Amino acid sequence: MARTIHFLSGLPRSGSSLLAGLLGQNPALATGMSSPLAVLVERLLPVMGAGEYATAFDDGLRRRVLDGLVEAFFAALPAERVAIDTNRAWCAHMRLIADLYPRALVIACVRDPVWIIDSFEQLIRRNTYLVSGLHGAAHAATVFDRVERLMAVTGAFGAAWQALQDAFYGEHAHRLVLVEYEALVADPRRVLALLYERLGLEPFAHDPGRVPQVGGAAFDAALNTPGLHAVRPVVGQLHRRTILPPQIVQRLADTVFWRDPKQNPGGAFVIARD
Repeated sequence: MARTIHFLSGLPRSGSSLLAGLLGQNPALATGMSSPLAVLVERLLPVMGAGEYATAFDDGLRRRVLDGLVEAFFAALPAERVAIDTNRAWCAHMRLIADLYPRALVIACVRDPVWIIDSFEQLIRRNTYLVSGLHGAAHAATVFDRVERLMAVTGAFGAAWQALQDAFYGEHAHRLVLVEYEALVADPRRVLALLYERLGLEPFAHDPGRVPQVGGAAFDAALNTPGLHAVRPVVGQLHRRTILPPQIVQRLADTVFWRDPKQNPGGAFVIARD
């Protein structure tokens, strides 16, 4: 493809909707909430790479099919606009991205897991009479049940957590740009300036005091979790105590691996709080 494309991924409740809203202020960029493109790619891969139809494809045809899918997906977008496609699954497809789009980078929003799980719990508790699709009825009784479901390998946090580590410690870690939530809400202009420099974008004067919503109300309603993708219109820090029991906090403590340079052998670019 002639157009420039990057990807927005990372951990849930870590600022991806906020970052997408801020980036969306720039008319030269096209971004938004989670798109279905990664899911479409994941549905095609098994058809082309396994089972009875695999012999109909070689790697060249597989590349052309996937490139054609992405091109068709963005066909209505002017070629001069930079596409930033959002989906948590992209961190699990670093090899594919590197092969199809050698210039593409993957922005991964990250946050202390204690506060990710706390944010989920705060959100779920605001919707007292709903059973969230994030954990389901079988895991709705207590915070311990809900956390177990969120942290499972197929859970909303667990799947993204594994994909992030796979990307961070893999051979394409240099394509990662980690944006820490704490840095984004503390100084959004600094974070955006560093991100623009890394992506090779022309500077743009963003307004952290007027962040637009990136949609998602219908998506959130379908999950019985209103507010999942809502962002506050003014970027800022909130200071509060965690509502998680100490046992859960202890379980998640000291898991912020990206802050330790010794754990970054692949050279991922990390935008953390000063």
